[in-house]
Amino acid sequence: MAPPNDPIHSIFNVLMKTHSYFELSDGKLLAKNVPLLFEVPNNVSFSTFSSVCRTSDAPLPLFHRAHSTSFNGGFLGFRKEEPSHRLMNSLGKFSDRNFLSIFRFKTWWSTQWVGNSGSDLQMETQWLLLDVPEIKSYVIIIPIIEGKFRSALHPGTNGHVHICAESGSSQVKESSFGAIAYIHVSDNPYNLMKEAYTALRVYLNTFKLLEEKSLPPIVNKFGWCTWDAFYLTVEPAGVWHGVNEFSQAGISPSFLIIDDGWQSINFDDQDSQEDAKNLVLGGTQMTARLHRLDEGEKFRKYKAGSLLGPNPPLFDHKKPKMLICKAIEIEHAEKARDKVAVTDMSELDTMIEKMKKELYDMFGGDQLLIVREQDGDELRFNNQGFSKPEDTGMKAFTKDLRTHFKGLDDIYVWHALCGAWGGVRPGTAHLNSKIIPCKLSPGLEGTMDDLAVVKIVEDGIGLVHPDQADDFYDSMHSYLSNVGITGVKVDVIHTLEYISEEYGGRVELAKKYYNGLSKSLAKNFKGTGLVSSMQQCNDFFFLGTKQISMGRVGDDFWFQDPNGDPNGVYWLQGVHMIHCAYNSMWMGQIIQPDWDMFQSDHVCAKFHAGSRAICGGPVYVSDSLGGHDFDLLKKLVFPDGTIPKCQYFALPTRDCIFKNPLFDGKTILKIWNFNKCGGVIGAFNCQGAGWDPKERRIKGYSRCYKPMTGSVHVNDIEWDQLKEASEMGKAEEYAVYLNQAEKLFLTKPFSDTIPMAIKPSSFEIFSFVPIKQLSSIAKFAPIGLTNMFNSGGTIQGLQYEEATCIGANASAKVEVKGGGNFLAYSSVSPIKCYLNGAEIEFEWSSEDGKLTLNLSWIEEANGISNVTFHF
Repeated sequence: MAPPNDPIHSIFNVLMKTHSYFELSDGKLLAKNVPLLFEVPNNVSFSTFSSVCRTSDAPLPLFHRAHSTSFNGGFLGFRKEEPSHRLMNSLGKFSDRNFLSIFRFKTWWSTQWVGNSGSDLQMETQWLLLDVPEIKSYVIIIPIIEGKFRSALHPGTNGHVHICAESGSSQVKESSFGAIAYIHVSDNPYNLMKEAYTALRVYLNTFKLLEEKSLPPIVNKFGWCTWDAFYLTVEPAGVWHGVNEFSQAGISPSFLIIDDGWQSINFDDQDSQEDAKNLVLGGTQMTARLHRLDEGEKFRKYKAGSLLGPNPPLFDHKKPKMLICKAIEIEHAEKARDKVAVTDMSELDTMIEKMKKELYDMFGGDQLLIVREQDGDELRFNNQGFSKPEDTGMKAFTKDLRTHFKGLDDIYVWHALCGAWGGVRPGTAHLNSKIIPCKLSPGLEGTMDDLAVVKIVEDGIGLVHPDQADDFYDSMHSYLSNVGITGVKVDVIHTLEYISEEYGGRVELAKKYYNGLSKSLAKNFKGTGLVSSMQQCNDFFFLGTKQISMGRVGDDFWFQDPNGDPNGVYWLQGVHMIHCAYNSMWMGQIIQPDWDMFQSDHVCAKFHAGSRAICGGPVYVSDSLGGHDFDLLKKLVFPDGTIPKCQYFALPTRDCIFKNPLFDGKTILKIWNFNKCGGVIGAFNCQGAGWDPKERRIKGYSRCYKPMTGSVHVNDIEWDQLKEASEMGKAEEYAVYLNQAEKLFLTKPFSDTIPMAIKPSSFEIFSFVPIKQLSSIAKFAPIGLTNMFNSGGTIQGLQYEEATCIGANASAKVEVKGGGNFLAYSSVSPIKCYLNGAEIEFEWSSEDGKLTLNLSWIEEANGISNVTFHF
């Protein structure tokens, strides 16, 4: 804690208490004397940051950093006459001012939205960024947590912005707030995000910034997730053969995520000790609950060594796809039945039952009925934890996986925040679980229809009492850790707000669950082994991220079109990238953005691969067995399962911030990032779909699905956002390489923009590498391996030796990881080139300065080659 009598602290209080760039006067909120909000009600208050945040338990450097920009920020509050559990109040109005916002379009997913009036906002807005060109600045308004209340922004009439403060329990009421929203101004939108969330971290002290936490090892690696490959049909043989397909192709996954389908779940009308059987799609088990805290019978019955022999059991690669296709057919038929306006459904019901029987027979009928486990194969919980024979179950399976696949370091499993989608079944574990009816807030009722929400509301949540949250997570995770699991993917995080009525409201309930999860993560998974998902609401980020350091920033990858859109599967792919890019602006301050999996043989796989290559996070796929494009994956992944990862997390360029790259018919999404020796910009044509406020859903805009033109400039890269990159931003000249067009040319900071034309669902990656003047005639810049999407990410190190006098030699030593076509720019031909100390041949083009040679992957050197050019 920063001590109250600390002299530096006291100086900050004296200097900053009365100084602020904001002023609330005569119904106007002004930033640097520019009116932002008009008709601000009399019951709205403004307080400076330093007058509210006098002390903090945050580390002293963070406390001082927050106060060093405290005059840039402050808090908004409001007062009502009557207390309530849900209060709505106007903060004022604005019009004719461009904004960017993030709003929840589903319970768990958020996305970008732009407009120019307070009435253009969407319900459940997580933050609002205003463009203030009059002072060349930007202002952000962030609804936050105060006491037991959480807030969000909502649209009002006639340009008004409303703030909604809600507790989530009719028993928890309040009438006034002094700091229910935070407001901050800066002349740099990226600094703005850093400063604002640093201030909130110091003030709230309920979360930590990304810079304070360690990252899970998977962030630098390639992995495979079982979800789209199997859905709920996942079982040991399928997982084994799936990993083996990658290994045989020379692309060994470093991590594996066994997604939903591995747990012990059943339905309330089933025998409490039997697993549900023959489940395929997610919707079919969203009312199911955990009845045990260990693996389901499919994995529990695995016997050690059964897949290690020279002739492991055969596995029908086609069967999962057949089951999935039939289940999708049934799901579509059920949706169609629900839409038909007839009273006699007997014919449709008969058809659906016939399809269900066909699915049952495809599983194998009675051969796959779940039977009660034998007495000798039980897993028991006692005061010492779980006990189980060493030669069976998940422990035996993970051991066999690691024995056979040497590069498989991490194995994660999926679970919902409450255990399963439907929570924990009462009476089946040592925990006190109770079925809690679900109730959506008015804000959530205005979001997109969601099958998961419908199913959860249908049967409620089996909630473990929040006082047992610590025990709940530790019981699951200590067992998983003991059987070889190194992390968890925690999903369905935002169900807690449905069921908080009896537990002191959503904030209090969330605190207990998130604290329990954090403690277990620290104890059982080295403090980092967790990927958060379905968590894109401010409750989670403000309350649940003291320990969690990585999470999803986009909605699910949809390999199929769920809505029958004219553009088929194409329309949703650009939407995914927009989610990820814009959510990273705020989420990236707190967690490492994870851009999610995709399928390498999908029609838009290359489009996705280009974005994952420069996103700065892990790369993983959910390929079905036999469904791979290994040539594509080899552009993303090294043979050892690592990736040429960028140094930062990808963000939209400034000229995209207040634009709509989804359906304005003109904007190309541009995202920037850094490599060790250069910057990178990815340009993606995402046009063709987006949010429809009237229909309250994301839909296709086919008129926008067409080629787009735009431009790129080296100054689009925000070089000052990473200390290690700032010097690269001062270069006098850059080599530019277009990965898809295979073009190389030069540019300067004051050169014209580089024009581009991008087809629908297509992209280009521009690498910008500072050029080094080695001698009076020799200039050099390493591009990297051009057979990788992120060419610059293959450069691991660079050393220059300049010519100190006329006639002296100069050199460039480049450390490269990977095999393939190495490219550099050189103004002249080198005298000699050495590869790992041995002289080799190279090619140089006087026309464009391309300097090329071929590198091989050297296993003994971990794929590293040292290339030295002498001039």
